[in-house]
This record gives sequence, C-alpha cells and structure tokens, in this order.
Amino acid sequence: MTLPEFFRAHPRAAIGFSGGVDSSYLLYEALRCGAEVCAYFVRSPFQPQFELDDARRLADELGARMRVLSLDVLSDPEIAANPPDRCYFCKRRIFAAIQTAARADGYDLLLDGTNASDDIADRPGFRAVRELEVLSPLRTCALTKEEVRRRSRAAGLFTWDKPAYACLATRIPAGRPITAEALKTTEQAEGFLSSLGFRDFRIRMDGSAAKLQLRAEDLPRLLDCRAAILEGLRPYYSAVTLDLEVRK
Repeated sequence: MTLPEFFRAHPRAAIGFSGGVDSSYLLYEALRCGAEVCAYFVRSPFQPQFELDDARRLADELGARMRVLSLDVLSDPEIAANPPDRCYFCKRRIFAAIQTAARADGYDLLLDGTNASDDIADRPGFRAVRELEVLSPLRTCALTKEEVRRRSRAAGLFTWDKPAYACLATRIPAGRPITAEALKTTEQAEGFLSSLGFRDFRIRMDGSAAKLQLRAEDLPRLLDCRAAILEGLRPYYSAVTLDLEVRK
C-alpha cells in the first residue's frame, strides 16, 4: 500500500503530532493527498518547549490545523513512579487524551508516526498505541526512517534532519520517581548544551550527577567546550561525567 492509497481509504483522521521527523512527514503527506486532518500536540512536563515551537512552525508552514492539549502526566502515580514500563502508561494516557479530543471534533480515526524501522517489540509505548487501535500509515506503507528523512528533505520540510528525540522522562533512571523539578533541570541543562552547538545528545541523571551521551563526532567539540560545559552545568548537577558508549 502507498500513502495516497491509504488516505483514499481513510480520508478523514486525527494525527498524534510531536513535530518530529515522522509525524511531520505524515501530516505533510495527509494534506498533499487531500485528506481532512487535524494535528494534536500534547503538551506535558515531559516535552521541552522547542518541541512545541517546532510543531507550531511546521503546522504553520503547511497550513495545517493543529490543536495543543495540556496534560499533567505527573498526576498519574503509575507514570510518576517511573517503573520500567512507564512509557506504556504514559503513551496510553496521551493517546487516550487525543482520542477524546479528536472524537469531540468529529474524528473517529487516530494516526501516529510509527515507521517501519521502529522496533515495536522493544518499546512498551507501542503496546498502548495498539490497544487504542491507533493506525500507523508509515509502517503500513513500509516506509523506513531513512526513507522518511529522504522524502522529507525532498519536500522541503525543515524537520528532515531533526535528531530523534525521546521525552525528558527518559533521562531519569527507571525506579527513580519523576518530579517536575528534575524534568525542568534536564530541559534547562540540555538547552544550554544545545546553545553550544551540540545536536543529538542526552544528559542523563546519575544520582545527583550528569552523564553526557554524545555522538563520536562531537567529542572534539566537547574537549574544546569543556570549561564552558562544566560552568554551565554546575548549577544543576554535583558533577559532570562522560559516557564513553557514544550515541550511534
């Protein structure tokens, strides 16, 4: 099946929209195929501000309808406790909220940006998406991450080379309760590192210390910026360490 064929069969739908590579391309294709769609972005303490900014920018550039839903995920004790399968509870809460809003707006079908490269067996969040009967057109049409990026670039979408981004909660070790303060600390610290020109990295909490996970090509920059990084992260962490298992 191709995306035009999918949207001919499903001409009206809501899209769970993050502003990332996959959901941005899905929104673009839905509109290009003439489908009537609305993009739903869920704003929570788990999402940094730049994700919402990117989502709004992309929707504006495409002329797409977009709704922002606010959700206090930390009010759910199963999420705040941060068990190993926290992503399942979080995804279920988020997509259930989108479904409720979408149905009130007259959309009975909900889509997400899961692609053919995603290992759904290894991610508990995908189980929640399937339980709620969310469809994944990119996966259905066998579009890999690489192909989505290639097509996004050809379409002129600024998201084509956007690094994959996992929510702020993933920076906190499983079993350690998630707090709004810890999430804010992570957002501010990663924002600082971004201001130094780093892309596609993580700052994970290791006790009260920060553990940096960078791409191999960014290690020379790390050494050049070492003093600035230590000074910039000192307000947030007791120490700063480097994970030598570099990001792929």
